[in-house]
Amino acid sequence: MAAVMTASVVLTGCGSGGTEDTSAESQTQGTETAEEGSSAGETTEAAGTEAAGGAEDPEKPEKITIMANGTIPTKVNNRDAFEARWEELTGIDLEIIQPDHDAYYDVMGQTFASGPDNWPDVILMGGTYYTGYANEGALWDMTEAWENSELKASGRLNDESIIEGVKLNGALYGFPVARGNGCITYVKKAWLDNVGMDVPTNYEEYIAMLDAFTNGDPDGNGVNGDTCGVSAAGLIGVEEPYINYLPEFYQDAYPSFTQDENGVWYDGFLEENFRGALERLRDAYNKGYIDKETLTNGTNDCRNKFYEDRFGVFTYWAGTWATNLKVNLEANGLDGELVALPPIEEVGTYIERTTPVWAITNACENPEGVFKYFIESMVDGGDMQELWTYGVEDVYWSTKAGEVCGNTYEEGEFHMLESLEKPGTQYTRNHIDPMLAIFDWEGDPGKASIAPEAMESQQTFNDNCRQMLYVPSTEEMGQYNGDLMTLKKTLVANVVVQGMSIDEAYAEFEAGGGVDWSNAIVESLNAYGE
Repeated sequence: MAAVMTASVVLTGCGSGGTEDTSAESQTQGTETAEEGSSAGETTEAAGTEAAGGAEDPEKPEKITIMANGTIPTKVNNRDAFEARWEELTGIDLEIIQPDHDAYYDVMGQTFASGPDNWPDVILMGGTYYTGYANEGALWDMTEAWENSELKASGRLNDESIIEGVKLNGALYGFPVARGNGCITYVKKAWLDNVGMDVPTNYEEYIAMLDAFTNGDPDGNGVNGDTCGVSAAGLIGVEEPYINYLPEFYQDAYPSFTQDENGVWYDGFLEENFRGALERLRDAYNKGYIDKETLTNGTNDCRNKFYEDRFGVFTYWAGTWATNLKVNLEANGLDGELVALPPIEEVGTYIERTTPVWAITNACENPEGVFKYFIESMVDGGDMQELWTYGVEDVYWSTKAGEVCGNTYEEGEFHMLESLEKPGTQYTRNHIDPMLAIFDWEGDPGKASIAPEAMESQQTFNDNCRQMLYVPSTEEMGQYNGDLMTLKKTLVANVVVQGMSIDEAYAEFEAGGGVDWSNAIVESLNAYGE
């Protein structure tokens, strides 16, 4: 108990280390709105009576209590309708604890610290929090439940690496229902055409494109040099994987902790290849290829500049955001065609962030039953998967003829309804993004409604990505990593923007305690689980 309370205090402060982004933008894998939709198919009640391993089904719970953030329907978005439909399908009482989205992990930490009597049965969590609470013994090991489940036996899992990727020391303490997603590089097709260039395939061609976009007339306004090549929300991202907004410059370099081919942890900031990344960033920045306001940009700043045709290359979320970017460019009277770039040769693969997981706490009295009737049912390939993907029919989505937000739909045509939270916009989906789902679903009613550019972007990313590693939560990580990342980001800015020499930056890193902090963290990571 004392250990879990200590972990709660440590983990609640992890945000200072940049390891957990609780923003709606991040948690919704890049959708413009994080909303919902609904039903059809086989109900959970119709599931078989025996699990794949031949054992009898676990006892059905009378009630399940969950804690989740704003990626499931909120009160303002008619959560009551979602909850009622879930209870209708299962015959189980569902209690939802839903803190404000931005305060989610603070409330989670307080809940764990308050003792097991106050823990819910199921909690949605990600990143450091998942590894930390699992390591402290607060989460139920669901490995055997998954291995013997009807869900696994169904063969509908389309990417086993996602499940394997969330295992800790070979054990499964949390269950993902979708991919984590990540960022892909978008290039304005009209700009490429205006400068007479093809899609770049390596760094040399990429830099040549940025030069043409910066010094030529890619926007066709008759003026050379009034645009720039690329912009980003910071030289280093605010959360892992840190390099996802400028992958072409970082390439194989990484500013934080990762593993080598033998599974040994090390700090990528101290590797020689990170010096190469700093040189590429500084050179491009000095030549004006990188937006001079990149250091202080937020993602909203970048999007607005992109819509205003001020730069031509934007690395941003794959999938739904391809449509969002296209629509907003066209709303400004610009050409909305974008090329979703396969990673250039030196990048190799984009990084897919770790996916949030549903974890069952060790305070749950019937974890086997909760796994079956809550987690396993969520992706049943029928009514329940429809509920978690789109929400409730005629509340979040419909197939009835009509007009929604200026868009006209024929009878039988699937479409999302107007958002209660953001009038004038339509819902996009519920908790599970259909383009990121890891369990196939033949009866998906909304499949045909996915915009082709979104599907193309997502498929290109899925085909060319690698999963980011879960970094274990250790006492040293909690103690040092916040200050360590602040120091690293300061020195990167000093080199790229202020012109500090790379050698001087690393000397300051050592003098500021960075090497000692880094070594302590590396030692703790390599001792994790022993």
